[in-house]
Amino acid sequence: MLDLKEVKVILETALLASPEPLSLNALRKLFDDEFGAETLRRVLEELRQDWAGRGAELVNVATGWRFQTRAAYQRYLDRLNPEKPPRYSRAVLETLAIIAYRQPVTRGDIEDIRGVAVASTVLKALEARGWIEAVGQREVPGHPVLYATTKAFLDDLNLRALDELPPLEEMERLVDQSGVAYR
Repeated sequence: MLDLKEVKVILETALLASPEPLSLNALRKLFDDEFGAETLRRVLEELRQDWAGRGAELVNVATGWRFQTRAAYQRYLDRLNPEKPPRYSRAVLETLAIIAYRQPVTRGDIEDIRGVAVASTVLKALEARGWIEAVGQREVPGHPVLYATTKAFLDDLNLRALDELPPLEEMERLVDQSGVAYR
């Protein structure tokens, strides 16, 4: 039987070694389901507190738990790898915002809201990034594809659920200001 201090070290090790967020179910496998989800959640919260004030932090995103660099220190790391983040056109960002806030939506819905046609390249760019996916078809003539955001979209924005998205007015302001999406 492991004590909770050792459990914390094992969780920390697994999370630091994993390139992807780990769900509670995946973390429970480390211990052959010896510990319940609530116990692991409590230990993860303690681990999060242990890392307070450091350059990295433990966060809970849509697909699980992960360690990541604190935003305040990202500019220093960017000096090691000076690649520019991808820039997205206003059309791509507006389309993403419409899908995120009104999902599931069809291409026609997006065109009605934006007032212009949506180029196939816009949807392909968002699909290639892994931020949107086809989730079905609307039961109307022509059966248009319905689009929704993915868990990867939430992870990339450090969100657990869509209700954590900023208010739509703030998103509009961000699109107007930068034209650059999150990495």
